[in-house]
Amino acid sequence: MSTVLGSCLCGDVAWKVEEPLDLMSHCHCSRCRKAHGTAFATYVMGRAGGFAFLRGREGVQRYESSPGFFRPFCGRCGSVVPDGELAWEDRVAMPAGPLEGDPGVRPLAHIFVGSKAPWFEIRGDIPRFDAEPPGFGMTPLAELPPRSAASGPPRGSCLCGGVEYVVEGAPLRSQHCHCSRCRKARAAAHASNLFTVADGVRFVRGEDLLVSYKVPEARFFTQVFCRVCGSPMPRIDRERGLAVVPLGTLDGDAPMRPQRHIFVGSMAPWYTIADDLPQHAELPPVA
Repeated sequence: MSTVLGSCLCGDVAWKVEEPLDLMSHCHCSRCRKAHGTAFATYVMGRAGGFAFLRGREGVQRYESSPGFFRPFCGRCGSVVPDGELAWEDRVAMPAGPLEGDPGVRPLAHIFVGSKAPWFEIRGDIPRFDAEPPGFGMTPLAELPPRSAASGPPRGSCLCGGVEYVVEGAPLRSQHCHCSRCRKARAAAHASNLFTVADGVRFVRGEDLLVSYKVPEARFFTQVFCRVCGSPMPRIDRERGLAVVPLGTLDGDAPMRPQRHIFVGSMAPWYTIADDLPQHAELPPVA
């Protein structure tokens, strides 16, 4: 029986799960968008008896995003990780983004599309459900309450609400990144980021809750996240004069729609790009 491996961005938390995996789905609910900082999260399930941590279970933090529902993340780098707890029947759930290699399963559905991000358009022929697919017997969760005024500059926040920010700078570009670091950092199919000038993002509150993790061998790659709930938060890159905003953490629409896909040469084997945005195998000339 084949084994699938997974790990967080920093590598402190790692796990294995025996195939077959099943019930892979793209979730567009507001809580998943905040927790992953993306348009949607992709989860897959495996048998509880075939799942085991290889290391780092003690480093897994958990945030109760709704009564009885906990969202685990690595306390060092902020990547969403599994916690090994039963999610449905005899299965444990895990984010697909940090998995290594091909897990041998493909998405069955887009779920909670009634809550999808206004800046993201679902394309392709995968079935869509406004909430949970029928037959799961789960009670749909209420949407997160509005946190921003309908007018004014774009604002965003983490899942727990402890960190809030406002985007005051003009958007420079917006893109989906499929590199392996982004997939592990966001624990998703790809990262979706908005770029503005370094002084274009202002934290309204909770800046003291931010934790920063830089990949040691990378020149720039750094993940900033809320230490309470793990949500990725804007990163101010003074060296390059940029601020990088995770689009999934915006409380409303984005000031600029994603313009392209980058590093598609590293794309997850279980994901298919269905839109007609330009695709670049690596980093395009102006990035």
